[in-house]
Amino acid sequence: MLKRPDLSQLSVAEKDTLITALFDQLDAMSQTMQVMKQTIQVMQSRIDVLEGQLRKDSHNSHKPPSSDGFGKKRPKSLRESSGRKPGGQQGHGGSTLKLTREPDVVVSHPLPPWCDACGEKLPTPGLIPIRRQVFDLVKPVVQVTEHLGYETHCTCGKHHRSRFPAEATAPVQYGPVIKGALVYLTQQQLLPVARTVQLIEDLYGVALSTGTVQTCIAQAARQLTPSYEQIARAIREQPVVHFDETGQRAEARLRWLHVAGTAQLTWYFTHDKRGQLAMDDSRILPGFKGVAVHDGWASYRDYDCTHALCNAHHLRELIYLEETTQQPWTRKMMDFLRAAKKEADEAKSEEMFIGRKRLAYLRQTYESILREGERDNPWSRIRKGARGKVKQTPAVNLLNRLRRQSEEVLRFLEDLDVPFDNNQAERDIRMSKLKQKISGGFRTVTGADAFAVIRTYVATLRKQGRNVFAALTGVFQDQIADPVIG
Repeated sequence: MLKRPDLSQLSVAEKDTLITALFDQLDAMSQTMQVMKQTIQVMQSRIDVLEGQLRKDSHNSHKPPSSDGFGKKRPKSLRESSGRKPGGQQGHGGSTLKLTREPDVVVSHPLPPWCDACGEKLPTPGLIPIRRQVFDLVKPVVQVTEHLGYETHCTCGKHHRSRFPAEATAPVQYGPVIKGALVYLTQQQLLPVARTVQLIEDLYGVALSTGTVQTCIAQAARQLTPSYEQIARAIREQPVVHFDETGQRAEARLRWLHVAGTAQLTWYFTHDKRGQLAMDDSRILPGFKGVAVHDGWASYRDYDCTHALCNAHHLRELIYLEETTQQPWTRKMMDFLRAAKKEADEAKSEEMFIGRKRLAYLRQTYESILREGERDNPWSRIRKGARGKVKQTPAVNLLNRLRRQSEEVLRFLEDLDVPFDNNQAERDIRMSKLKQKISGGFRTVTGADAFAVIRTYVATLRKQGRNVFAALTGVFQDQIADPVIG
């Protein structure tokens, strides 16, 4: 501690010097405190950001459930309760195993000829049959079919040779059923190639190589390319299409898988880029005149079509803001969006539309909630860097989007053919993420492209309730099912 000077012993000039020195020290301390205050503000802001990142999971952000980890609580679904009890509902037909009238094999279990109690002969007439049936798989076997042809020369000199079917083009090869099974297991059931080889050997006793599986996949992709293009043309003509994209590993680097889908059609496309360059090369959005439903990724807005935003994303963001800010407007906006969705669903089920006055009231409610949120979250004017935009809070960014793109947010109310969310695209893209989770990625870009072609075909047929395995078998018989129906 500094020793306090005896002011009575100082002259006026010495006192003036002391006072000036003290003021200089106070000024320096003030400047230091200001710097410390700014540093603390920056650190607090950074702490808030990091804590916010730690609090984010799949229930309150766009992060996938696979990123939640084991320590996170199970995310609550955004769906509202239907009010029905779990399990089968009243009137549901069920799928109980029942006796068939025409069994494939009948095994008889006769009674003994004599009674084991009294020793008398059992009467033959009047026997009461007891039926029990066992449903089981027949042990699979490989059937070798030999195609025998002939060749000869006519007396005129012309050479004649028998014509063989498409599955018998070489002296020895695998048939369409086993080829279809290989593609089905790897592209529909998402088994890795090595495990597919193991399964075929365990079930059928056929020792395949991984190269054979890859050859079948490549052949199927070539055969299905015309159908792949046909699906792309059909999607471009749809009134409402869902779009999304996700990261994909190929050749140990990041690439992107793009998807466009409807309730009946699915189309995948792989590219090195995520944004507009990839979307231009996909040839779906350029010239598309319908409604594009997406998550708001900026590149989608570069296309001259009608847009609709996914409100499931907005609900997750609102949940996060409610948990971190406890501001009342977040709950009001969530309740409004859910009630509006319910009203739109009811109107669609009754083949009606929402009237103009009702729409005006809903928009007024929406605007009122936005104004409340904007009062609680004013725009920041403090620039933290020398360049760039002024950084805003997540609440301000969401409110800005909900206001600037209100038409896209509420489009599901005016056009009942437009869904509330982009769940269709997210469902379409989920299986590709599962493929990546199981196999870790693709060794080659060619393999990723082949998966996109084949998966486009099988996912489309699956949506239409058609037998995918039968369709893949037909691919190797030059009998490709038309993927665009109606």
